[in-house]
Amino acid sequence: MMHKQIKGTGVALITPFMQDFSVDTIALTRLVEDVTKGGVDFLVALGTTSEAPTLNAGEKDLVVQTILQANAGKLPVVLGMGGNNTAAILQQISQQDFTGIDAILSVVPYYNKPSQAGMIAHFEAIANASPVPVVLYNVPGRTGANLKAAACLHLAKHQNIIAVKEASGDLNQIMEILRDKPDNFCVLSGDDAITMPLIALGAEGVISVAANAWPRDFSQMVRWQMEGKTTEARKLHYQMLALTGLLFADGNPAGVKALMAYRALCEEVVRLPLVPVQKPIREQLIQEWNQNKIV
Repeated sequence: MMHKQIKGTGVALITPFMQDFSVDTIALTRLVEDVTKGGVDFLVALGTTSEAPTLNAGEKDLVVQTILQANAGKLPVVLGMGGNNTAAILQQISQQDFTGIDAILSVVPYYNKPSQAGMIAHFEAIANASPVPVVLYNVPGRTGANLKAAACLHLAKHQNIIAVKEASGDLNQIMEILRDKPDNFCVLSGDDAITMPLIALGAEGVISVAANAWPRDFSQMVRWQMEGKTTEARKLHYQMLALTGLLFADGNPAGVKALMAYRALCEEVVRLPLVPVQKPIREQLIQEWNQNKIV
């Protein structure tokens, strides 16, 4: 079953840019190869971390094709495909070539602030139209609307909705979903910093920003916790905790790109309205990286 693949460590891939702000396909290819060697379990294309809102249609297609070519079928690929105009998403689905795509990640509609009933209707329409399984994405801090546990659990019964990326930060809400979800529905952490405890509570993986920069240690921590090796997982969790927090201190993906630029993995370029991290944050990132020898 497809949903069994969308577990463990997924990496929300950044979009590397050149100094002229064009897409750096060479760096993106290198990144896919690097995270694959680092042990991640699946790739996420055009998620929030990709700066997708600033990519035009041609650039989005270039990013996806570059990822698929570099991946060469080795890992499952999840494609970000969401928005706040349901009809437009359905049209996009009808026109999308899903060759090489194993699932889509679809965010709660932003700005409109739909009711729970509206969210359910929105996601059911997407799930009915999609030829591949759907992963829900709940991130109230970005969307201004929260997919509550009851609505998530209702959607979890849909045969084509296989998981939720939960980034609400509300442990009570996430635990309700974990307690009452169907066995074939996965909860994925949408917050790197609390991934290890969420897996201990029953989550089955993460869609991670940090795994762009240090895939080996992050995926090892996830693997250990999923195997019940809590002592080993906890040690890595705390080793990475400060660095993980710094990644988001000045916005995502500005933080992770700053660290990756220091490691010569990509240029430190983001597109407006995002800007690079401030100098003190960059210095802290580099200092924490060098002190902890995270890989």
